Amino acid sequence: MTAPARSYQVSHLDALEAESIFVMREVVAEMERPVLLFSGGKDSIVMLRLAQKAFAPANIPFPVMHVDTGHNFPEVLEYRDQRVAELGLHLIVASVPEALANGTVRESADGMRNRIQTPVLLEAVEKHRFDALFGGARRDEEKARAKERVFSFRDEFGQWDPKNQRPELWSLYNGRHHPGESIRVFPLSNWTELDVWHYIARERIPLPSIYYAHEREVIERDGMLYAVNEFFRPRAGEERFKARVRYRTVGDASCTAAVRSDADTVEKVIEEVAATRITERGATRGDDRVSEAAMEDRKREGYF
Repeated sequence: MTAPARSYQVSHLDALEAESIFVMREVVAEMERPVLLFSGGKDSIVMLRLAQKAFAPANIPFPVMHVDTGHNFPEVLEYRDQRVAELGLHLIVASVPEALANGTVRESADGMRNRIQTPVLLEAVEKHRFDALFGGARRDEEKARAKERVFSFRDEFGQWDPKNQRPELWSLYNGRHHPGESIRVFPLSNWTELDVWHYIARERIPLPSIYYAHEREVIERDGMLYAVNEFFRPRAGEERFKARVRYRTVGDASCTAAVRSDADTVEKVIEEVAATRITERGATRGDDRVSEAAMEDRKREGYF
């Protein structure tokens, strides 16, 4: 009597994990000087876990870099430094405040620093001669990001041309580039926000407390709740009040809004994300509301 056939099916999360690990290993095999962009946000935290698995039992074979706007949530910076120390990583900080001080960039009129991160990032890439940069962008976040390949080619000026990208058939990735050019790599391209949270739950990955419901002093502007802090002050006529909120995405504290929430555990966050119909950037990022093509314009200049 023959033995019953074994089932070799894998779960959805296992398939996503395997794909991302394959992408990371492919980059390390093809490229000379990769770096992982690490802000302390949930997507970059998941990328770190994937990198641990990809190269275990060895250490992660590339540094991590944070493009620091100087407008950070303190909980996120604390987490960043703690995680870097735990894993023994080499952290490179590309500082927007330093660039402002030496005249490389100028403060924007609206006070938001996301746009002026780009020249700081490109300068750091040139200084350290990075030829591959891992980013945590996902296609479900925003329509400009949905156009990205997993291996996204950038020219010698760090710019992205959506019409000048390479086919990615059968998971074959083309990392060829000339000196000065680089590849932006997005291992989480095919993940969704809900996938990320299911993975965080499965792997029991700790996150900054800002991702869970807590009480914070906020003001309402343009239909969004912004925390009152040293980088974001109320305008005349805007009323401060306390609300129970959490952050779906973490960025510049001057343009990242919170959402009302009672989700103070990962399980409750998963329930909340499963029920929402608005992406996290659409719900919480004021800088993406500047124009219909705000993100694509920044990406063409070199932004992630």
